[in-house]
Amino acid sequence: MISENEYNSKLDEVRKYIADRVSSKPGLGIILGSGLGAFADLVKDKVTIRYKDIPHFPVSTVEGHAGQLVFGKVEEREVVIMQGRFHYYEGYTMQEVTFPVRAMQVLGVTGLIVTNAAGGINQEFRPGDLVIIKDHLNMLGDNPLRGSNLSNLGPRFPDLSDAYNSEWRKRALSIMQEYGIQPHEGVYAAMSGPSYETPAEIRHLRVSGADMVGMSTVPEVIVANHGGMKVLGISCVTNMAAGILPQKLSHAEVMETAERVEKKFVDFVQGLLRVL
Repeated sequence: MISENEYNSKLDEVRKYIADRVSSKPGLGIILGSGLGAFADLVKDKVTIRYKDIPHFPVSTVEGHAGQLVFGKVEEREVVIMQGRFHYYEGYTMQEVTFPVRAMQVLGVTGLIVTNAAGGINQEFRPGDLVIIKDHLNMLGDNPLRGSNLSNLGPRFPDLSDAYNSEWRKRALSIMQEYGIQPHEGVYAAMSGPSYETPAEIRHLRVSGADMVGMSTVPEVIVANHGGMKVLGISCVTNMAAGILPQKLSHAEVMETAERVEKKFVDFVQGLLRVL
């Protein structure tokens, strides 16, 4: 387990590295999930830095994750976008998975939009639906705050009763129909992966109150809340979870559905930047 001093030293290296290359001061961070990276094409005055060039950053290994930070403006808001994320199943520790959120925090980011591709558990959902996350279930078996508290970044025992900011959720839901989107909210369950869930696990999650399931998001949201950020979460339902339909699951289906709804997703997130 990395010490507090060592972790803060790494963050300071990242902050200095980025500050030497980027003049903008982003207040909003956006994490783009599988197949949803096209939003970064909207950025003006763009500066792109590859993850592999940033000190101490992990590297994305999954199809649909470009693996770069994009700085610039969207709707006159200064943003930093993670075009591709890291997952626990890739072999990274929770601290490594969430390191970019910490980097955003020391760069001055105070709000985070986090997106993902998810399997639908709620049978009212259909592939292609966009769902605002109202809460989550951490089924990963680990927590990114485990170990010594980073006391300069947040409290030992952070409150998660409004982990997905209620005011931001209300604003997001209020504009969904303007973009041809049926307003949905749901609870997201995070499983460690990389295997997809079994039908029995999906039945268990449904009884536990989950509406969507995936392999990301929750660690980043926990760390963002620890650091005092407001968070909005959006799931793109790319397939129905195991056992709900009589078909096998595949990453190709996830990517195909994400690509099909890409324009709707991009337009909606752009609209969000006008109201958040």
